[in-house]
Amino acid sequence: MSFDPPILLPRSGETDPLRYRAAQRVTWVSVVVNVVLSIAQIAIGLLSHAQSLVADGFHSLSDLVADLMVLLANFHSRHPADKSHPYGHHRIETAASLGLGLILAITGAAILWSAAVRLQHLDELPAVAPLALWTALATLAAKEGLFRYMLAVAERLRSPMLVANAWHARSDAASSLVVAAGIAGSMAGYRFLDPVAAILVGFMILRMGIRFTYQAMQELVDTALTDDEVERIRTTLRTTPGVVDLHELRTRRMAHQVLADAHIQVDGRISVSEGHRIAELARNRVLAQHLEVLDMLVHVDAEEDVTAEKNMQVVELPGRDALIRHLQALLSTETQRLPIERVLLHYLGNHVEAEVFIARATPEVTALLQDIGPGLHECLSHDPYFTALCIHQTLAPVWRIAPEKCTI
Repeated sequence: MSFDPPILLPRSGETDPLRYRAAQRVTWVSVVVNVVLSIAQIAIGLLSHAQSLVADGFHSLSDLVADLMVLLANFHSRHPADKSHPYGHHRIETAASLGLGLILAITGAAILWSAAVRLQHLDELPAVAPLALWTALATLAAKEGLFRYMLAVAERLRSPMLVANAWHARSDAASSLVVAAGIAGSMAGYRFLDPVAAILVGFMILRMGIRFTYQAMQELVDTALTDDEVERIRTTLRTTPGVVDLHELRTRRMAHQVLADAHIQVDGRISVSEGHRIAELARNRVLAQHLEVLDMLVHVDAEEDVTAEKNMQVVELPGRDALIRHLQALLSTETQRLPIERVLLHYLGNHVEAEVFIARATPEVTALLQDIGPGLHECLSHDPYFTALCIHQTLAPVWRIAPEKCTI
């Protein structure tokens, strides 16, 4: 049996034609195989009086239901993100995986019940024809080959839905093995082997169904990545130039992809645009180095959030307008006001640091600074808001160069 070549998957949430076609192809192969096997098992099982083969045929029918669910989920999950689903439709794969797990669990429980009933009526079981044994062996070979093909493609596509469906095929292969052993034992005179082996298979299928259901539920409740996976993303963010520290890194899976968000701490005195640029650089580094990450949200902090929240419990700092009025009062006398052109405020450590930009030096401005300067230090030492004040004074004309204009 030949396998498809490796498929390189893009990370974006938009439609991936290669992934969709590969998933469609492997699922349709499973549909065709299960249609042929279920018809053959049920028909030959009835003709050869092999009840276990008939039951295994109905077990194969459950694969058809699973395959149809995969086709439906794959069709809807390939649609790009829209207004109602801004992160895409990948959760449909998770829902389908949950459905497959439930199918496995119900099928396993049904096999356990049927085997228990057969154990109570061993004398009523008819003799089994040899054709049933050959059919069970052929089914076993077909199911195992189908499992290996589907699992190889599912792992390359990183699709938990296809992985679940592949292991569903393996459960059928295991049940076919038990059916073959049971039929052989029945033909040899040990009729109890068939229902006992069926109980073992039923338990295995039930356990597998519970495991897949649990994994799908873990994804639906936004379980984080493993510690190693989170640490690798953390390292990428922390080594980004301009990042001082990192906290509140959160991750969650969405089908075969990952959504993440984090708070990065930068120098509290840099500009907003520079802080945004550092955040964009950190995000792009994560997306480039961790292909499983679909989207990364980066929040910029001037200080650690724990410190900021603690400080907010002590003093509720006023907004910009109130602080500017307070600053004007500090930089004025009864007869003069400092001609302030621009003010930068840095909210740090429960207080505010201010950078004041004033007009070019004039005798009046110089005299005013000399007048209020000696008292500023004393004022700041008792000021409820400001802890530092830096005054930038233009000593000469400054050229500001912008597109299509040049002004002094």
